[in-house]
Amino acid sequence: MLGLTVAAYMITYMDRQILAVSRPVISKELGISLVMMGNITFAFRLAYALFQIPGGWLGDRFGARRALTAVVTWWSVFTAFTGMAWNAVSMLVIQTFFGLGEAGAFPIATRSLARWMRPTERGFAQGVTHAGSRLGAALTPPIVVFIIARFGWRAAFVAFGILGVIWSVTWFAYYRDTPEEHHAVNEAERELIGAGRRRSDHIPWGKILAHGNLWILAVMYFCYNFNLNVYNDWFPTYLHDSRGMTLAKMGIYASLPLFAGTLGDMAGGWFSDRVLKSSGNVNLARRWVAIAGFIVSGAATIPAIFTHDPRVSVAFYCVAFFALEWTVGISWAVPLDIGGDFAGSVSAVMNMLGNIGGALSALVVTNMVSHFNWNAPFMLTCVLCLVAALLWLKIDANKRIA
Repeated sequence: MLGLTVAAYMITYMDRQILAVSRPVISKELGISLVMMGNITFAFRLAYALFQIPGGWLGDRFGARRALTAVVTWWSVFTAFTGMAWNAVSMLVIQTFFGLGEAGAFPIATRSLARWMRPTERGFAQGVTHAGSRLGAALTPPIVVFIIARFGWRAAFVAFGILGVIWSVTWFAYYRDTPEEHHAVNEAERELIGAGRRRSDHIPWGKILAHGNLWILAVMYFCYNFNLNVYNDWFPTYLHDSRGMTLAKMGIYASLPLFAGTLGDMAGGWFSDRVLKSSGNVNLARRWVAIAGFIVSGAATIPAIFTHDPRVSVAFYCVAFFALEWTVGISWAVPLDIGGDFAGSVSAVMNMLGNIGGALSALVVTNMVSHFNWNAPFMLTCVLCLVAALLWLKIDANKRIA
């Protein structure tokens, strides 16, 4: 189950990275400016953010098996359609519908793990799934550059769209919403997992939205997601435009922070669970481990910005992104800690506000670069790391939603 969920996370970020990598080629062929590219990315991110709650509701209401099959198929179709865009407006419309589909991915996938993972496995499970997304993003640039060189940029979108449809068929055939429903799970395994609890179809939205810690968590995730999308959406363009790298060289160096982030995802979630097992203190395991990650990320970004050697700069960005991603498995473990069976809806609220930050990053980055330079948006990520660390002081993973 975890392996299939990791594969889904990989595909989400693969599909997003295609545009990030092929942006210079598309801009030249279709005559799209950097600011308009920012608007296209903003449209995707905003649609993605606003449909988080409906996406999480789908998973909690109809089960992750059916809901995730539907949304992955939807966005895979629009990934392929992106390869058919003929101007800026068509690209914007297609990317908006792509964002609507991907909106349900993380909340529903989180819901899919709620009945399969014990509390002391949640940080690791969320770390591994997000590591899968970063690994997918890291592997994508050289693959896309290869496809562009051989077949053109349009073929890349079609190829990855087909990959998503194949995953959907596999998921629907194998996954089950509870351990009791799966033929391969025996009684001892169900007892170990802690299955057999009665699940309510009523989603307590009043209690979810009134949970004060959830909104602090969501604002923290706003800061994290803004920073994440500076790397995911704009780091390849930064290397090409500011550091003077060729497309081929950019394809290699743009992958390095994402590989570092993959390690950070797994390490942070694993370490958080180790602390929880040894101490039994969920706030020590979640709060202080995450704070350390944000502080290191902000500190490492400063030399990355001002180092003249591009290779040394990328090395520091690798450290910064490793530390940033150290926090994400922990952040997604908290909705499981406080939400239980309603983790899909809880995580949807967190991810909605987080991805509003991701959407705004597209506008902020392009306008900062137009008015100042490429250093400005990365300096802003340092400030947001500090804000996120301070917010973690107020997040209490012990306060469950009844």
